[in-house]
Amino acid sequence: MDAAGFAAVGEKLDAFAGQVFSSLPRSDQRATGGLYLRGLMLDGRRKSMQPMAARLGVDHQRLQQFITSSPWDVVPVRQTLARLAIEVIAPEAWVIDDTGQAKEGTASACVARQYSGTLGKIGNCQVAVSVHAVTDKASAPLDWRLYMPLTWDDAAAATEGEAATVLARRRKCQIPDTEHHHPKWRLALDMIDDLLASGHRPPVIAADAGYGDTTAFRSGLDERGIGYVVAVKGSTSAYPATAVPVTPTPHTGRGRPRLPGYPDPPSSCKDLIIAAGRKARQKITWRQGTRTGPNNRTAAMRSEFTAIRIRPANKDIPRADDGSLPEQWLIAEWPTGTAEPTDYWLANLPTHTPVATMVRLAKIRWRIEHDYRELKTGVGLDHFEGRSWTGWHHHATLATAAHVFLTWLRLTNPKAPGQA
Repeated sequence: MDAAGFAAVGEKLDAFAGQVFSSLPRSDQRATGGLYLRGLMLDGRRKSMQPMAARLGVDHQRLQQFITSSPWDVVPVRQTLARLAIEVIAPEAWVIDDTGQAKEGTASACVARQYSGTLGKIGNCQVAVSVHAVTDKASAPLDWRLYMPLTWDDAAAATEGEAATVLARRRKCQIPDTEHHHPKWRLALDMIDDLLASGHRPPVIAADAGYGDTTAFRSGLDERGIGYVVAVKGSTSAYPATAVPVTPTPHTGRGRPRLPGYPDPPSSCKDLIIAAGRKARQKITWRQGTRTGPNNRTAAMRSEFTAIRIRPANKDIPRADDGSLPEQWLIAEWPTGTAEPTDYWLANLPTHTPVATMVRLAKIRWRIEHDYRELKTGVGLDHFEGRSWTGWHHHATLATAAHVFLTWLRLTNPKAPGQA
């Protein structure tokens, strides 16, 4: 957005910033927050502090102090942003995902050689987990967690010497002593819990196989009474819904009594879908895209899917007293012309849920790549050059604020500047 664009929406932006930064205790902090927000949205290729300060006509030290060392709390700011995002988007789902930022060196908080889907490989990077409010028309982040690899957790060090080295590294990056390594799925549940505590509840959770393949994540959603459609691998084990556990003969000897169980080993999700056969497949259109062609003049996103009832059989899934496993949906995409299914999802949604609805929710994750692209290239999420834990969280929160404002502007005033 250029200077003329800001002039056209100035009152709206001031009102938005007034809400977002109302928890900041000092007027100079609130003013600098609004200034930084403008810097992130102002036209310019690089959204790090010095280029932004030059475009804004201010001393970059003011921006740097606000982001890296000013002691304002991101939690109430993110709570306000989450409320505003949910109000304007009216989400059909919350989507869990993570994104990586390539970094040079080892000094930035939580940087390590680790896998990043953004990079498509193992690389030197930071990884952040996020939860987004999503429809097919709009989406925005609701919260973030910076993932901490084990190498940054002094509590996980093998020796006192290693722990001291890690602790010194943490202190240089201002990492609080209360922060430790947690798996990404745990960070996702923590964010969901915080949003639940703020009075928000997801219509349904969608996530890729990095989360869906983790039984503890799915069980955590079940325990919270939250519906989900999550991707899994075709090798995930399961029984047909019709499988029945067998009660063992009465125990007469020593040792632990045997519990009811299924007499046969489980199959894989892939084998269960193949066994369902071609007759179970149905053609479904889940949304209208933008690319038309001679054979698809309406840009329909369409493929063939199979949906069957199954009982996932991972070892740590709780069983009923009779030994039975909970029944769920298994959805698989099997495009015409392919030898086998290409994608699989598990869903704990009611038995009467239309297959087309589950497919649309399974596919709704496409919006997140749109979010990450806008956050990184549009409002500079990846442009933070500081090294501190505090600085990263401050910058990510301000980038989220810029994204939420632009999303609100697009949905409420499509003709506003910057909404082409």
